[in-house]
Order: sequence, then C-alpha cells, then structure tokens
Amino acid sequence: MNSTRYKEKFDTRASEWIGDMAVWHLENDPDNREQRERLFRNLHKVMRNELTPRQRQMVTMYYFQRKNIPVIAEELGINRSTVSRTLKRGRARIQRYLKYSF
Repeated sequence: MNSTRYKEKFDTRASEWIGDMAVWHLENDPDNREQRERLFRNLHKVMRNELTPRQRQMVTMYYFQRKNIPVIAEELGINRSTVSRTLKRGRARIQRYLKYSF
C-alpha cells in the first residue's frame, strides 16, 4: 500500500478514527482478534469511566444506534450545535485514553 493511499484511508484527524483503525487492522493483520478485543474492552472502559453521562448518551446514540445529529437533538430537545460539541468532546476524551491501546 503506498503512503498516499494509506493517508487517505487513515486520517487521525477524522472524526471516525476509531472505525478507521478497526478497518485498518482488519485489512492488514489477518489475525488481529486480540488487538480488536483489547480495543473494544478499553473503549467500553473509557466510555463507562471517563465520559460524562451526557457524552456517553450521545456517543451511544450516534455510533451504536446510528442516529444522526438532528435526530439526537430532536429526541433530547436540545440544539444541534450542542450535540455536535458534546460529541466532539466525547471523541476527544476517547481518543486521549485509547491512543496507546494498540
């Protein structure tokens, strides 16, 4: 894989970096079961212990329930920008705690 293509597929600044890492591991390590299990175990620990209840709620709705920002805002009765900022802070916390998990 050339470096340009690699940079396109894996951008650490992208908001979907956790998914990017999982995809990269699946494509480049035929037996990465242990790394994936460790990543998801650590992800759940971070979500449980390091996110605020509101961040956890919105991260769960956005990533696990696959709801978009306008739907989350409507369901919670808050502004879309509040959802966006809360997700951004939640992702930053998750990234900070998981960056050494691999």
